[in-house]
Amino acid sequence: MIKAAAAANSMPLLRGLYAIADQALIPTGQLIERAESALQGGAALLQYRAKHADAAQREADARALLTLCRAYHAPLIINDDVALAKILGADGVHLGADDATLAYARQALGPRAIIGVSCYNSIERALRAEREGADYVAFGRFFPSRSKPGAVQADVALLRAARKKLHLPIAAIGGITAQNGAPLLEAGADMLAVIHGVFGQQDVRSAAQSYTMLFRRKKNEPVT
Repeated sequence: MIKAAAAANSMPLLRGLYAIADQALIPTGQLIERAESALQGGAALLQYRAKHADAAQREADARALLTLCRAYHAPLIINDDVALAKILGADGVHLGADDATLAYARQALGPRAIIGVSCYNSIERALRAEREGADYVAFGRFFPSRSKPGAVQADVALLRAARKKLHLPIAAIGGITAQNGAPLLEAGADMLAVIHGVFGQQDVRSAAQSYTMLFRRKKNEPVT
């Protein structure tokens, strides 16, 4: 169903490692190098997250990332900032509870934009986002998180319940590693959204590959 919907809308298949390049975690001057390493390691999507940079720096970084993502045929999603996504012509935006509304983002970015919505541990919020035209939803945190230690807790049972009710791709986020990610895929996650587990590692490419292997193993499992 996900694949058919993606094809109908000429949208990239939203499945795989969703690497979140958080500027706060990446040493100065290494954003593009590390982002490319993540893409080389198999990241299917890249998100640019910069909560504390000024507007000029955010635009310069995001433009460079967009050029990089185009070369690797991977969507670039902008965290929170609808205006920046529109200026750049980025592939989409990710919205949290305190960000712009989904309706506003869709009007600003158009029907082909990928719009994701953070749903934390709320299936009701996810169902509402689906009705309003979101392209994917994200649940989490699932495990202790260095990036958002105070985030609300989600669990595998919630993910299983959400998979039965939703008809759009689901991303899981929060403390996910290559060692604990497989059960989330089993429970119905289509994407594993990772910050520190990729960009906080010395070898970013190898770290990304360890996640992409989870999806390869899942894909090759017999259907029961």
